[in-house]
Amino acid sequence: MAGDPYQELGVSRGASADEIKKAFRKLAKDFHPDKNPGDAAAEDRFKRITAAFDLLGDAEKRAKFDRGEIDADGREQYRGFSGGSRGPGGFGQGGFGGGGARTTFDDIDLEDIFGGVFGGGGARSRGGAARGPARGQDVRASLEISLEDSIQGSTRRIQFSDGRTLDVTIPKGADDGQVIRLKGQGAPSPRGGPAGDALIELKIASHTLYQRDGADLTMDLAVPLADAVLGGKVAVRTPDGVVNLTVPKGSNSGQMMRLKGKGAFAGGRRGDLKVRLMIQLPGEDVPELTKAAETLRKRAL
Repeated sequence: MAGDPYQELGVSRGASADEIKKAFRKLAKDFHPDKNPGDAAAEDRFKRITAAFDLLGDAEKRAKFDRGEIDADGREQYRGFSGGSRGPGGFGQGGFGGGGARTTFDDIDLEDIFGGVFGGGGARSRGGAARGPARGQDVRASLEISLEDSIQGSTRRIQFSDGRTLDVTIPKGADDGQVIRLKGQGAPSPRGGPAGDALIELKIASHTLYQRDGADLTMDLAVPLADAVLGGKVAVRTPDGVVNLTVPKGSNSGQMMRLKGKGAFAGGRRGDLKVRLMIQLPGEDVPELTKAAETLRKRAL
């Protein structure tokens, strides 16, 4: 990336991290290739502002750039090499000659720093294998999903700060905090390399009906008085749909019943749905019920 990264983003050197982020988001949205198909100039500008934010968006890199320790491309600046007589290559013994031979200065690998200057046609790793252009940065985002989506699986759309949208496939049995990696959907490489990845962290939203405890869920269930006294079947809404729960004869409020394998997922395991019975009295006056209650009261005396 040639030029001053501050100028690329249109901010001053004293700009705050928030101002830099806002400037990048606006420019990235305006010059994104998806918004400017076939516009080579817009694509080039997008690469430059991405590279500028890659440097200024990192507090450590920005500080090094401001101190002159790295250039706008993030390469370290070395000044005042000394020691040794100047040979044909100009840097003392060994110089830069040798047709691509590995030349080091103390513990600094000059070939890693200066890349293709050594005649190898590109940067080389310390093992000697050719490296391609650096890949783009990974981008991170969080996506809130429902409990039902995490259990049954689904597809949800997410929008990034640069205006892009992606459809994210939520796997069946997804866990809270699980990260989904989307290959090649991150930031583009500023130097023509492969794009980074998008890392999507799933956040399971709280539910109006269920309270979650790890993989287990707990809910309250209203049970008609007649079913509590005589026993019966009561419909229960589970994350998988409605099932009939058999309520034992003589059940009381607060009594817990368990539906195996009807809870949430955690650590790859599905928990249970715990149902708390809440006995429900009729809304209107029922003479027979009143008479029965009076009889029970007399027995208790």
